Amino acid sequence: MAAAMAWLRRGAARRCGLAAGRSYSGGGAYPSVSLACPLPGVPKAVFAAAEGRERFETRVTVLENGLRVASQNKFGQFCTVGILVNSGSRHEAKYLSGISHFLEKLAFSSTAQFGSKDEILLTLEKHGGICDCQASRDTIMYAVSADARGLDTVVNLLADVALQPRLSDEEIEMTRTAIRFELEDLNMRPDPEPLLTEMIHAAAFRDNTVGLNRFCPVENTDKIDRDVLHSYLRSYYTPDRMVLAGVGIEHEQLVECARKYLLGAEPVWGTGQSRGVDRSVAQYTGGIVKVEKDMSDVSLGPTPIPELTHIMIGLESCSFLEDDFIPFAVLNMMMGGGGSFSAGGPGKGMFTRLYLNVLNRHHWMYNATSYHHSYEDTGLLCIHASADPKQVREMVEIITREFILMAGAVGEVELERAKTQLKSMLMMNLESRPVIFEDVGRQVLATNTRKLPHELCALIGQVKPTDIKRVVTKMLHKKPAVAALGDLTDLPSYEHIQAALSSKDGRLPRLYRLFR
Repeated sequence: MAAAMAWLRRGAARRCGLAAGRSYSGGGAYPSVSLACPLPGVPKAVFAAAEGRERFETRVTVLENGLRVASQNKFGQFCTVGILVNSGSRHEAKYLSGISHFLEKLAFSSTAQFGSKDEILLTLEKHGGICDCQASRDTIMYAVSADARGLDTVVNLLADVALQPRLSDEEIEMTRTAIRFELEDLNMRPDPEPLLTEMIHAAAFRDNTVGLNRFCPVENTDKIDRDVLHSYLRSYYTPDRMVLAGVGIEHEQLVECARKYLLGAEPVWGTGQSRGVDRSVAQYTGGIVKVEKDMSDVSLGPTPIPELTHIMIGLESCSFLEDDFIPFAVLNMMMGGGGSFSAGGPGKGMFTRLYLNVLNRHHWMYNATSYHHSYEDTGLLCIHASADPKQVREMVEIITREFILMAGAVGEVELERAKTQLKSMLMMNLESRPVIFEDVGRQVLATNTRKLPHELCALIGQVKPTDIKRVVTKMLHKKPAVAALGDLTDLPSYEHIQAALSSKDGRLPRLYRLFR
């Protein structure tokens, strides 16, 4: 017993650095101080601590003119601040198609305060800042990442860019050239995914809302001028359709800057008569869009990409405001997929259905990937596949069978894997400040509030196999949307694809030919 007590005393002495005997190679003894005990003469360390969950909640303030100001706390020296506008290609039914594409290219050009784009970039450079503008089908987003100490300058610049653009003839002409080049490049690039996304939306929502072209048609590039842009901006760039969002700054400071630069600000296009806001609800039509194209020379060189035919088949899902949005997100993750070559392991989706059932079993398929597009009033779940033109019919049947199998049994292991992967992807994406900014802005723009990551993870965790079966069964009752690009000689008819998706096994109707 005495020996044991002595051993414990020696251990305590060692932990607090009281044991002597060790020395430097030069002969001097180590100081008898341990980091396990408070250091003599050194102030007590104060560690950062989360002061309750409210420090991480998104705060929203609505100004007198209807502008919403949303902020999210995040540790760091830099912030991301931007203006999101409820405006996009879906709102262009009464206007020339392509206005949003023009506005995206014209962003951060000369304004009332800044004579040129270079002047804007030099101003941001003083605060280590960068800027960007992105236009989608339902939102235009102007964003700046810079040192948080330059917040006043950043908000002033954003207000000027959004409300006081000069839109000079020279800038508009340069934009026309840039758009023509982009459209030409879009048709030449080896990866047809952006083009197919346009086609599947046009097929699913023919001539309405999210089915309208996101890119400016070539014939409209010369028709869009300052007057056309001002007419559109007068209707859609109003404070009640805007959110000023910031990540990495204090909410009160952002509200103060918003009041200073955005409350009562007079836009350059004035407040005259507008055509009114298009509040149309998306109408899902289904249908097919085909583009016959020679894909044999899209990527020449020492290792050319073989000629492929690309097919995308989609069905209407749901809006991101509906409860079924989470089961659809899990389903999309469960389908997964990708290219025929991947160096990834389990975390890269190699155990998703489109890998296990399609790419691993059919070596001739180059790609099979699931996508889920969701908007405030509709959604679209689709599968993109590509293969040699001679195997198009077989490829289409494999995809229609996968759609039918979605409504079958869902294994507990694959469901848990999909849910875990979705949570993981959500949390990893939300490590990035610009991603948090976009999430805050888009959610507040659509719902005036924001669901936090832990709330979304809880909803993901509640998804059951019955939820997956229910949403798929409902989805399969809709007409399909089909986009096809390349050599379409062996493409089954739309009616045959529709029949396959209405059958029990997803097989295409048999073709009987007397002569081959």
